[in-house]
Amino acid sequence: MFERTKRTAEELRSYRYFGPDDLRSFGHRSRQKQSGFGTEEFAGKPVVGILNTWNDLISCHAHFKQRVEEVKRGVWQAGGFPVEVPVMGLSESFMKPTSMYYRNFLAMESEEVLRTYPIDAAVLMGGCDKTTPALLMGALSADIPSIYMPGGPMNKTSWRGESLGSGSDVWKYWAERGAGRLGCEAWCELEDHIAASPGHCMTMGTASTMTSIAETMGMALPGSASIPATHASHSRMASATGRQAVELAWYNVRPTEIMTEASFNNAITALMALGGSTNAIVHLMAMAGRAEVPLTLERFDEISQVTPVVGNLRPAGKYVMGDLFDAGGLRAVLQQIRDLLNLDLPNVAGTDLGQAIDGAEVYDDDVIRWGVIATMFWGVVGLLAGGALADLVAAYLGALAGFGAAACLGGNHPRNSTSC
Repeated sequence: MFERTKRTAEELRSYRYFGPDDLRSFGHRSRQKQSGFGTEEFAGKPVVGILNTWNDLISCHAHFKQRVEEVKRGVWQAGGFPVEVPVMGLSESFMKPTSMYYRNFLAMESEEVLRTYPIDAAVLMGGCDKTTPALLMGALSADIPSIYMPGGPMNKTSWRGESLGSGSDVWKYWAERGAGRLGCEAWCELEDHIAASPGHCMTMGTASTMTSIAETMGMALPGSASIPATHASHSRMASATGRQAVELAWYNVRPTEIMTEASFNNAITALMALGGSTNAIVHLMAMAGRAEVPLTLERFDEISQVTPVVGNLRPAGKYVMGDLFDAGGLRAVLQQIRDLLNLDLPNVAGTDLGQAIDGAEVYDDDVIRWGVIATMFWGVVGLLAGGALADLVAAYLGALAGFGAAACLGGNHPRNSTSC
């Protein structure tokens, strides 16, 4: 699977905690037994830390209490020792004034959790907007073998015969109410329909954009980002993620080996092809800072000039993530633009991007477009459909040059100077 030598149990990071015949390791082993585990359950096995961003106020991750058990099942199946480590959940809906204030907090927490505990590999459970970049930033700085488990989009839903897009249609209907065309009773009825299940927003907003980017960069299992949160295959994917985390621990496959400069180029290409969120620019710049990759704003514009918009996805297009899943998923999108991608880059599955998308087919060419019906970005990104990314880049550069204000709150690592 990985073209390198498998580590021995003595070479695992956790062996320093549990293996030696000394006072400190005695304390570590005895405390594991305090939790009810026998020596044979953890000795000589990779310890897989499962960073779970669940809490009762992050409804996008309501299913994570079940998914974490399925990840653990996969870890046990592969001969590892799973440990759940709760970390801050960044709820886009409930955190005020904005969850963006806390992205770097989660990044720092993830980094320090991975650095300080006896963890040989990590499963990063995220989904809602800022959780994905934060978890990946922390994993990059700790540089411990890691795999991302995307939370999946919520179910498709409709109201009074109209398809709904969570996170975007609320603004449309609020405007309708303000104009006097939507009554209070109808507005309250809409509340019961617009977020119909666990999972992140099913539009190509920040959440779907960043989970798709994580898969494109090779940090998630191929095909995982498009699976709806409540689909049975999402549970199977969670277990597969746990199994693969054990392999990553044995072969010491680190995030910095996967999230390279070339993989950032792939991420930007996927962003453009999907019509993804402009917020991805901010997050990719932060991730690049952690990876010590020299990513510039101009690079986004360069790639946008040659990348067609393949995904006909809301809010810029017509469909939602459930439709994308049925149409072939992210793999089919990437297959359509494979000539624009670096295909020989490694992923957490032990293959490369080319192998990951081989055989992917498009089952609905109105959802995943190509040829004459695909449109060229020419600088357009997601919510700015019809506007120029060049203008956005100019605005960013103008702010950084002193024509505006740009604030950056770095974390606790030397690589954080460009982390927001």
